Amino acid sequence: MGFGIRTLWAVIVAVVAAIVVFMTGGPAPAIITLVGGIAAALVASEGVAHPTDDAPSPEDGRGPLSPLLTEALDAIVEPVLLIEKGQVVLANRSARTLLGAHIVGEDARIAIRHPAAAERLLAREGATEPDQPISLVGLGSLDQRWEMRVADTTSGQRVVHLIDQTAHDAAERMRVDFVANASHELRTPLASILGFIETLGDEAGEDADIRARFLKVMFDEARRMQRLVEDLISLSRIEADKYRQPAQPVDLNDLVEDVHEEFLDSGSPRAADIVCELGEGLPPVVGDRAQLSQLLHNLIGNAMKYGRPDTPVRVTLDRDEDKLRLTVIDRGEGIAANHLPRLTERFYRVDSGRSRSIGGTGLGLAIVKHIVERHRGRLEIASEVGVGTTISVRLPIARVAAKTLSGGGVTKEQ
Repeated sequence: MGFGIRTLWAVIVAVVAAIVVFMTGGPAPAIITLVGGIAAALVASEGVAHPTDDAPSPEDGRGPLSPLLTEALDAIVEPVLLIEKGQVVLANRSARTLLGAHIVGEDARIAIRHPAAAERLLAREGATEPDQPISLVGLGSLDQRWEMRVADTTSGQRVVHLIDQTAHDAAERMRVDFVANASHELRTPLASILGFIETLGDEAGEDADIRARFLKVMFDEARRMQRLVEDLISLSRIEADKYRQPAQPVDLNDLVEDVHEEFLDSGSPRAADIVCELGEGLPPVVGDRAQLSQLLHNLIGNAMKYGRPDTPVRVTLDRDEDKLRLTVIDRGEGIAANHLPRLTERFYRVDSGRSRSIGGTGLGLAIVKHIVERHRGRLEIASEVGVGTTISVRLPIARVAAKTLSGGGVTKEQ
């Protein structure tokens, strides 16, 4: 027989309380309030007072009227457990997936094998603050990090809520690494400039040849800082537009030819090594012309820097089903396979000394990756040591991209 009016009102009050707490105190207290309130209502309801009603038997380890609470817990996407007298009496679907289906009925300290968790679960009621989180590392996998919150209900049970902090911690580490790397990249040329200024302020500034040489070094270092700042600003702008897909048709054939002309006009000794092989009658892509031009400059510029002198830098453009495929090939030293997955990370360099000596900022491929992602394309890097590197970019043609735009929403092709 179902539970009565008083129980129904108790459940409604618990849900309302959870909503209020969520609006004021965050998701974790809300879930704990919700689960605790429903648990107290179910345990204290007239269902307990009428053991002859149709309800799960006590032998199942879940207590009377637990199916409703089980459904409520399963609706929560994060792992939640209900503990009574040191044993797990209920675990939602996420908790069973993370810790195993066998945890129901087990000692809570065995279900969550972690010293910090065991200490908190063994603590007497009221011994610690209910909203004091506990950090757990290693549940599920070695790299996963969880935040455990425990709260005591009025019926003597404990609600354990596990919050996955893996992505948050990874983002925080990336932020810290980014600030550290950017500071280092700026500090190095700045230290050189300050050192030369100090030297020029002494007697070295009186010698015209020494002064000219020092000023050239200072100018080069200042330009390096300028390029780094410009790349950082560019990367920030591209990331800001990441979820706003471009909507203008761009003829990649014309764009490649324009970029090629720019390299020829720059006076670079390697500009003559650029060989363009462009398909005929290729459709346009939907894109941001300025960003695609930046992508071409970065890819071709890298191929010119790292390819061997007097070897061709091949730029090809052809159709690949519903996409256009842009490929840039150099003949250089190549890159070992273990470096390939990290090439698009900010400030990652295979050979930091060589990269700095030729004016690299360590952000070129990171910018390329974000441009490709914004255009819903695909970036592929292949390299062979001693042979060279091939970088391919596949971009949806205008017709396909237009369908994506008209259908609403964003489709990521990676």
